[in-house]
Amino acid sequence: MKVPIAMVDVPIRTTKFLTITPSYLYYEVPPPSELNVPETFNEHQFRIDGTLKFAIRKFEIADRNMYVRRFLPTDDINRYRQRIGIAYPLAVNGRIWKPFANYEAFYDWRNGGWNKNRVGLGVTLPLHKHVLFQPSYIWESNRGVTDISYLQFGLIFSTR
Repeated sequence: MKVPIAMVDVPIRTTKFLTITPSYLYYEVPPPSELNVPETFNEHQFRIDGTLKFAIRKFEIADRNMYVRRFLPTDDINRYRQRIGIAYPLAVNGRIWKPFANYEAFYDWRNGGWNKNRVGLGVTLPLHKHVLFQPSYIWESNRGVTDISYLQFGLIFSTR
C-alpha cells in the first residue's frame, strides 16, 4: 500500500540547549482494496515542539515535548507527545555514526488520556555533508489495538 506523506520542520535554536520546532504534516491512506470504496483517509497536523538537548560525557540526551493539533475528516483532536532519547556517537571509517534509542508516550484529550507508547532503536548515518540516513525499528503499543512493529527510513537534509 502506498501512503503519501509530506512533512516540513523548521527548527529554531533559541538557546544552547533548547530548540523550538514548528512543523506541518500531511498524509493520506487509500482504503484497502477489498473494501471497494473510493474514499481516502487524509490528515493534516500542525505541530510545535520544544527539545532540550544536552550531553553527559559522550551520551547525547534529548527530551522533546510536542503539542499536535490533528485535523481529521470527522473532527479535530489535540495530542501531547513526550519523548526521551539517548544517542552515542561512534567513529566508523572516519565518519560519525549515532546509534540511538528513544521512548515516547502519547496523551490524547479525546481518546482516554495516555493511550499509546512507542519505542525506537536505530542509527543516524552520514551520506554526504548535508544528508543523513536514519533507518530505525519501531514498536508501538496502542491501548485497545494490536501492538505493531515496523521499519522506518528517514532522510535528513541540513543546511549547516
